[in-house]
Amino acid sequence: MKTVNACITRRALLAGLALVSAGTLAACGDKPAHEHGTIRIGASPSPHAEILNEFAAPRLEERGITLDVVEYTDYLKPNEDVISGELDANYFQHINYLTNYNEENGSDLVNAGAVHYEPFGMFPGRSSDLNAIADGATISVPNDPTNEGRALLLLQDLGLITLDEAAGVTATVNDITDNPHNLQFLEQEAAVLPSTLADVDFAIINGNYAIDAGLSLADAVATENAESTAIREQYVNIIATRPELEDDECIAALVEVLRGDDFATYLQETFGESVQAF
Repeated sequence: MKTVNACITRRALLAGLALVSAGTLAACGDKPAHEHGTIRIGASPSPHAEILNEFAAPRLEERGITLDVVEYTDYLKPNEDVISGELDANYFQHINYLTNYNEENGSDLVNAGAVHYEPFGMFPGRSSDLNAIADGATISVPNDPTNEGRALLLLQDLGLITLDEAAGVTATVNDITDNPHNLQFLEQEAAVLPSTLADVDFAIINGNYAIDAGLSLADAVATENAESTAIREQYVNIIATRPELEDDECIAALVEVLRGDDFATYLQETFGESVQAF
């Protein structure tokens, strides 16, 4: 198991050498100081691992930094492996999910930088016309604490339900105060929502799982407002790491690459509106 970040090790060595020969070493801010640095990072297959492998890795390689990307298909193991030291960082979750994870697990993972956001889409299953939604229609939503509330808020924005004002982004189906169409809700693990789409009238699917299933935001009958404050402040996808690596120069370089001027162009050409630069 890898417990020490290669970039940190390199930085410590450079700091020691600086005591002997001050002024001979450059920080990342001046030029790449980590010719042999490696970041081991966990990511969901798409779009995160795809972004890292296709966009970030070659640009970091030019700076002497290697990305070792490990793919995960669940939402728990990537954080566990950062905490244990198996990973240096991960890239799969939004700010709200990280906050909730830390609260529930007593962990202290930190946000090293916001990168992109994936608007939730409501996708057609057995039905396709929201304006003629049937009474008793079934809608599937993700069952994890942060994303379920997000899905229900979308339904509220569409005028299909009303939620208790106090619930906010943590809303569950128990917080629905008005449901004029008597909608039925199927709460499922986010990863299985695309595979059960044919069994429900509509499904609200996380962006990464929609992309994995070949769904585009253009296929959705409704989407979140990507310019909303909630999206930008709560649901931006981030690079997460341990506190001691928050200021690591290699991780900072990764965030810088993913915030570069050409990143938005890459996302638009590769994913359309499904993945949008922060």
